[in-house]
Amino acid sequence: MKQMTYLEAGREGLAEMMREDPTVWALGEDLGRGGVFGQYHGLQQEFGKDRIADTPISESCILGSAVGAAMMGTRPVVEMRFADFALCAVDELVNQAAKARYMFGGQARVPMVVREPSGLWRSSAAQHSQSLEAWYAHIPGLVVVMPATPADNKSLLKQAIRCDDPVVYLEHKDLWALQGPVDDDAPDLPLGKARIARAGSQITLLSWSAMFHQAMQAAELLAAQGVSAEVIDLRSLWPWDKATVCESVGRTGHLLIVHEAVRVGGFGAEIAATVSEKLFGQLKSAPARLAAPRIPISYAPTMENEVRISAEQIAAAALKQIGKINA
Repeated sequence: MKQMTYLEAGREGLAEMMREDPTVWALGEDLGRGGVFGQYHGLQQEFGKDRIADTPISESCILGSAVGAAMMGTRPVVEMRFADFALCAVDELVNQAAKARYMFGGQARVPMVVREPSGLWRSSAAQHSQSLEAWYAHIPGLVVVMPATPADNKSLLKQAIRCDDPVVYLEHKDLWALQGPVDDDAPDLPLGKARIARAGSQITLLSWSAMFHQAMQAAELLAAQGVSAEVIDLRSLWPWDKATVCESVGRTGHLLIVHEAVRVGGFGAEIAATVSEKLFGQLKSAPARLAAPRIPISYAPTMENEVRISAEQIAAAALKQIGKINA
């Protein structure tokens, strides 16, 4: 086991895959100088400009080129800088990459990873702070992954690169500096498998990406008040681990879903509906969601904080749900 940051873990995972497979390469803006956050630092020196390729400032050009390269037998890793900017290339992703395998009758696949730094980052404002994972989970043909820890960022990125379908890989910008243990000898995680990070018996807290850490802190706050909360890190939104989630909720009887994305149309609604359909007779309360309001994210820290979900808010919502405090 060694300690490394979330950013370093992703960089190491990519480097290991590039050493393992000569068809793996990366392309995007400013990768030669390390990328906008430093997540490619030193890779061009090791692998050269052909495999760590700098591109023009054109998201549609970057992603469109990668789609063609993937269909011709390589495994491109596409850097979009910000999830918000990736919307400039949504046609290439949604109408081309996601549909190719189906429309060509399985004769062509698009083994491509689209890295999209996502989520709230201090004073990044409305065009650099969005969490758009539900958009991608809605599109047939796309795999959607959101790692929450350094170990997962390394392991899941490697598995995403091995995947024969296009993967939207959303790394939370606020986690770049997060340190954690990474076991180089551990087997790589399968895509679509959630993790029970904390066992509990009275309520299930389900989250992903940066909100997972807030859920873990909330579980500590609840424990101090005598409430046992189970915490699940979903890891992948598509496919998502229905079996682990339903098994947990079947035991606790309560489910609180927490995500940073806007609550309206968020992926939490899909989870809540699925759990309600499968476990209706076993639930002690209706599945609840705690998420951002449907407003743009402000530049001003005081206003930005109004859309942030805190551990205290999660704990309060959980207590309300299980009837420990008045509605």
